[in-house]
Amino acid sequence: MVEIRRERLTAEVDGEFCLFLIGMRINRWWKVHRWWPVASAMPRMLGELYKHRELGFLGAEMWFGNPTIAVQYWKSFDLLERYAKATDRLHRPAWHAFNQIARSGDVGVWHETYVIPAGAYECIYSSMPPFGLGKVSRLVPVTGRHESAASRLRQQSG
Repeated sequence: MVEIRRERLTAEVDGEFCLFLIGMRINRWWKVHRWWPVASAMPRMLGELYKHRELGFLGAEMWFGNPTIAVQYWKSFDLLERYAKATDRLHRPAWHAFNQIARSGDVGVWHETYVIPAGAYECIYSSMPPFGLGKVSRLVPVTGRHESAASRLRQQSG
C-alpha cells in the first residue's frame, strides 16, 4: 500500500541535478508495427536504469496517454549523456531503431533537458505519497524557512 504523507513537505537536493522530460506521440494508431517498438522501449530502458543506479539515474514518474511522458531525474547531465551514448546499454539501439522509422511520421518522440543549479527549484507536497523530486531526494517539513515558495527559493539560492 502506498504511504500517504499527510504533512506539508518540500524536497531538498544537494547540489545540481538534471531534469529530463521525454515522451512519444502516436500519430497513426493503425500502424502498430511502427509505434509499438518505440512504446515498448521506454519501460525496458527504465528497468535497466532502476537496476543500475550507478549510471546516475535517480528515478522517474511516467504518464501513459498520447503523448506518453516520462519525467526523469538524473545526478547530472553528463551521466544522462553518457547513458544515451553507451553502446552497451538499451538506449542506443532503441534510438537507432526509432530513426529508421522517424520519417514516416507514424510516431514521434521528443525530449527536453534541464540542468537545475543548486537551489534553483521549489516544490511542495501535501497529503501525497513520495512523488517526483520528493521521491528521489530528501523530504523535509514545510515550516520556518521552508514556509513559502519564495522563501524556499531564497533560502536555497542565497
